Amino acid sequence: MINCCDGSSTDMFYPMLADIYYPVVSQSPYGNVTKAWTIDDTVPCSFSVAGSNNKQDVVPDPMITIDNYLIGRTKRDIRTSIDGTDYTITNVLVTNIRDKDGSVIYRETSGPRAGSPTVFEIATNDPIQGPFNNVEYFKVIIRRAENQGVDLPNDFS
Repeated sequence: MINCCDGSSTDMFYPMLADIYYPVVSQSPYGNVTKAWTIDDTVPCSFSVAGSNNKQDVVPDPMITIDNYLIGRTKRDIRTSIDGTDYTITNVLVTNIRDKDGSVIYRETSGPRAGSPTVFEIATNDPIQGPFNNVEYFKVIIRRAENQGVDLPNDFS
């Protein structure tokens, strides 16, 4: 269920929107764990490239990896679903990050999700307190998920 009426509009501090997915975890009789991802909410946010100190994204190595980290902020703790269920940071996916006009900002150009929004995992999620000891926003660092082949319903390609 997407909660579009509860503060999911953009403003000066949160000029972007992102979709948050949580898994329904099940286990087969043989012990295999599977995750069926479901969209929970669309949240106002702001993300930009984390300070990479002019480091290249793709490192030539026998095992080619892409290191994409984004740092940003959200109005609410995205580890908690809109129904109040808490999830670990390893059970939260962020994708479909788009600007105020609805244009996807981070998109895959090859592989199983070519043309689809990039899927990100949470690396860090910290509350930031204001001068009166209330939480003003959540600082979030996200990284490009190594497995871009994840099947997401309602994927806006």
